[in-house]
Amino acid sequence: MLALPAVLPSFALPVAPIAQPAEHSTDELRRMIDERLGMLLPAADAQQDRVAAAMRYGVLAPGKRVRPLLVLLAARGFQLDPTDVLDAACALEMVHAASLFLDDLPCMDDAKLRRSQPTVHIAFGEDVAMLASIALLARAWRITATAAAIPAHVRTEMVAVLSDAVGIEGLVTGQYRDLHAAAGESSRPHIARTNELKTGVLFAAAFDIAALAAGADAGTRGLLREAADALGQAFQLADDLADLEMEPATLGKDCHQDAGKSTLVSMVGPRQTRRILSAQVERAETLIAQAMPLEQCLPALVRTLFASKLH
Repeated sequence: MLALPAVLPSFALPVAPIAQPAEHSTDELRRMIDERLGMLLPAADAQQDRVAAAMRYGVLAPGKRVRPLLVLLAARGFQLDPTDVLDAACALEMVHAASLFLDDLPCMDDAKLRRSQPTVHIAFGEDVAMLASIALLARAWRITATAAAIPAHVRTEMVAVLSDAVGIEGLVTGQYRDLHAAAGESSRPHIARTNELKTGVLFAAAFDIAALAAGADAGTRGLLREAADALGQAFQLADDLADLEMEPATLGKDCHQDAGKSTLVSMVGPRQTRRILSAQVERAETLIAQAMPLEQCLPALVRTLFASKLH
């Protein structure tokens, strides 16, 4: 069993940071997300409350925080203060983390390493990993439903967005398709649909949360949903390439997990996959620029995420 500190940081509910939006670099926004996540997660004694400890262990492990960053940067693109949607962004990160707890289980992907540390079920046991995932989902919906800076009717829509992203129209079906599609048995459209459900839905949720907070029109929301699909495709293709080409010590998680699965890499090879990945990144950048032409950090983040795979 992995050794943990006896006492983890205490739970509190202070107000979100109040620095001016224009002064927030991407790194500063990421630090803001990490700090707020620590506040919103339950306090835990590692020996006495293992479910809460597992929640903190899995969520607060070092990560890129891509999905909450998309929420904050898109909000800024709509001329909102990112701190107004900070709690909703953190809720989305909790949903993402909950999905990883489940995906890593032995009955799913049977992963041993995540974010350069043992997966939650390895550190705490399968029962705790499942319970912590459910608790994270419940907490995420509650945080979104009670976010003080957002009008009540908008919060309701945001909760619906998160619920759809998790359910049968999102992550659940995406994971099922990923587990049960054998190599050579899928078409490119089938793989693209699986990538959309497995990965793209949380990017779509990120943009939708910001768009709902801003009261964006249907046309703008449509552009961002297309951008989210392109991002999801690119992100999954980059992940599939990394699974094939990298080692756990470098990647921070298990590699060579896709053997026997139906992926675009197995179908067309790494070189063609990189061409498709590049096209999806360009598509995402173009759509984001159309939706919010004044936001410069968001396209830059997209390009940075995939820089190592675009050569």
